[in-house]
Amino acid sequence: MAAPTTTFSARNQVAPGALGRLSRNPAAPWRHIDLVLVGCIIAVSSLGCLMIFSATRGRDPADFDTSFVLKQLLFVGLGIVAMLAVALVDYRRYRELVPILYGAVLLSLVMVVTVLGSERKGTQAWFQLGPFQLQPSELAKIVVILALAAVIAYFDSELDAMRLIAVLAVAGVPMGLIMLQPDLGTTLVFVAVSMGMLLIGGVRVRHIAALTLVGIVGVVLVLNSGMLEKFQQCRLTSFLETQDQECADRDAAYNLEQAKTAIGSGGLTGAGPFNGTQTRLDIVPEQHTDFIFTAVGEELGFIGAGTLLALLSIIAWRVWRTAQLARDQLGTLICVGVLSMFVFQVFENVGMTMGIMPITGIPLPFMSYGGSSTLTAFIAMGLVLNVHMRRFS
Repeated sequence: MAAPTTTFSARNQVAPGALGRLSRNPAAPWRHIDLVLVGCIIAVSSLGCLMIFSATRGRDPADFDTSFVLKQLLFVGLGIVAMLAVALVDYRRYRELVPILYGAVLLSLVMVVTVLGSERKGTQAWFQLGPFQLQPSELAKIVVILALAAVIAYFDSELDAMRLIAVLAVAGVPMGLIMLQPDLGTTLVFVAVSMGMLLIGGVRVRHIAALTLVGIVGVVLVLNSGMLEKFQQCRLTSFLETQDQECADRDAAYNLEQAKTAIGSGGLTGAGPFNGTQTRLDIVPEQHTDFIFTAVGEELGFIGAGTLLALLSIIAWRVWRTAQLARDQLGTLICVGVLSMFVFQVFENVGMTMGIMPITGIPLPFMSYGGSSTLTAFIAMGLVLNVHMRRFS
């Protein structure tokens, strides 16, 4: 009996140098980290911290306020950790967690519209956690992307009418809860994510046309239903020259005019960091959050704003490239969902500061101040890195 045992043991021994060969495995995930994507994310986040400090430090050089930039640096640090943590676990395993995550998100969205939620400017969308606020609708974006990717991949792109209804229900329930806050801007992000993923997921053209028509009618009904406060309606219509006089006299029109003034005054090279008049005197409302792009335009000019948009475009390109290189449909759909969210938010945020899009309160990814939005952006890119790293495994 000794001889067979020896043979069996010999077969299961690791040959000399085998560990070295394993470490040189060309398919190892760590060998395929998208360094270009990571570099652009860090560059944009660093610029965001600089602009947030410029917009919030105050007027007195002897007593600059650093609280906002320190919090944002904390958010960015936590975001980087979250991005790496999400990238370490095979994205295919997240599919198993979708029911738990989805249920937790729905519960949080229900809780935030009760007495547990905190209201700000007519929208009850936050949990107050000491000095910090948590916005569950931001994190819900990630969960809905994972849920839609899992469901569409399960149907294997065969989306007939009944299956399409099931997919729409996955996105529709959290959207309905978010509209109870009410938050039309975030709801529109979910619409963009759903449409992008459905297009890649194999939905029929006539269904897309019908959904587009329903979406347009829905937005019109919301604007005229009384669900939104008057000032919220004015923000959404401030970019239209046909708005009524009451809206023209409100703060939304002032916000837009000051935003365009700040961007226009930057010229080619800008006034220089910390030297923008509109920014230094705190003339542009919500400049460190929704209108952070105006600080870039005023202080860094056309060159700085163009560089920022170029970096954001490179991020979008790398996400799209990863979607094309993904090993399976699940990975492709996850990347498309992230791309739809990212591109829509960039286009909407930058557009509203220039007066070509409605003012919706959508943050500029990696630039706007805010813990929930920053963490969401980093987690989303962690999923993209995850798919890129495992395209050979």
